[in-house]
Amino acid sequence: MDLKLNEIKGIIPSNQIFTSLSDRHSYSYDASFGTFLPDMVIQVKNKIEVSSILKLANKYKIPVYPRGQGTSLSGGPLPVKGGIVLDMSQWDSYLSIEPDDLIAVVSPGVLTAKINDAAERYGLMYPPDPSSSHVSTIGGNLAENSGGPRGLKYGVTKDYVIGLEVVTPEGEIIKTGGRTIKNVTGYDLTKLIVGSEGTLGIITEATLKLVPKPPATLTLMAVFDDLILSGKAISKILTSGILPSKMEIMDQHSMIAVENYQPLGLPIESEAILLIELDGHPIAIKEEMNTVEKVFTEIGAVSVKIAGNEKEAEIYWKARKLVSPAIVKIKPTKVSEDATVPRSKIPEMFQRLKEIGEKYKVHLVVFGHAGDGNLHPNIICDKRDVEEMKRVEKAVEEIFEAAIKLGGTLSGEHGIGTLKAPFMEMELGHYGLDMMRRVKQAWDPNNILNPGKIFPEKGQKLVLRE
Repeated sequence: MDLKLNEIKGIIPSNQIFTSLSDRHSYSYDASFGTFLPDMVIQVKNKIEVSSILKLANKYKIPVYPRGQGTSLSGGPLPVKGGIVLDMSQWDSYLSIEPDDLIAVVSPGVLTAKINDAAERYGLMYPPDPSSSHVSTIGGNLAENSGGPRGLKYGVTKDYVIGLEVVTPEGEIIKTGGRTIKNVTGYDLTKLIVGSEGTLGIITEATLKLVPKPPATLTLMAVFDDLILSGKAISKILTSGILPSKMEIMDQHSMIAVENYQPLGLPIESEAILLIELDGHPIAIKEEMNTVEKVFTEIGAVSVKIAGNEKEAEIYWKARKLVSPAIVKIKPTKVSEDATVPRSKIPEMFQRLKEIGEKYKVHLVVFGHAGDGNLHPNIICDKRDVEEMKRVEKAVEEIFEAAIKLGGTLSGEHGIGTLKAPFMEMELGHYGLDMMRRVKQAWDPNNILNPGKIFPEKGQKLVLRE
């Protein structure tokens, strides 16, 4: 890399180039597992810089790893083969709300939550709301296609991207989609890029669809003495004709962790709670909430409580938000998965998770976006304990197997990255995975963009130990 540094300094300002060991260590990890040291870090702030770096990387066959704030839970931005990390997080130069077209046009380093904040000033909403939205950048968010709790009613992140500006792995700048809601011209490259985990191109601008913000919301908490029964209640609500904007679950371990972290009065003696939010016209959602209350009572909920005011509703949702920070107080390591199953299979998945936790004697916590089957089984452990981590690896493998056998998928929103790559063929089959490899090869013939992600290498296995 030493010889190339002079060429890089010819196209990138020197104060955007980092080569010291301490700086490179800062970009060697994300929110998942593993530490990989890049040879160089470059902060890019416009598409010409991105294009120039990728052309240079192709010339010398240097791996390039795009990165936002590094909140990835699957290893997406890790520089597993050295090379250059392209830090996009400082590129937050514009966030434009264009209300008459109901769109937002953003640069890749804008924090995801700021898009919705800006849209609300015009009575609009950007529905995707991943838990990391106050930290994660929209570029990384789109690369991983992470969505959050509103996916149940509003769809996932991919459904809100109508146009992109992308730098291809060979350094060419292209546009996909546009500013219109309807667009069926040619192949849908926008949908292909979103969720491709930075392996097919680097997003340098996104045009996002906005929707009118609902005038009112109502929140309800239903308490269950039986985790499996709470799973059955989810389908009952959805087949009753009600479509909540959010339907989240917390199991007993989640509630206990939150209460130990910050007491909020959760019913920790129970096995699970379901949190539901309805949005829409105030009169309509009040009527619908009465139906939800009736369905929960009939199926056997221990108690059902509609939040009496906005403050009470905020406490319910705060409890859900606090699960992740709370559970890492139990032990220092959190293995966070997002196996997703058809909604009718949620009770069976809960049963399998119980069995897996007991079989491998691991601390398994379950919470997540129950309404769309996107569960978050989290194993709380200590990565310094080698024997425990071996059991965790086996437990995670069985979680993936269980989800796929039930007709589900490896990932609902975290992506594949490095951690789930060994299991891709289990879900897609040999030919399905081969077709994806051929797409990657066509886009990136020199395999310089984010190599080592999504596709398993020969003999690759899940390893959660350093």
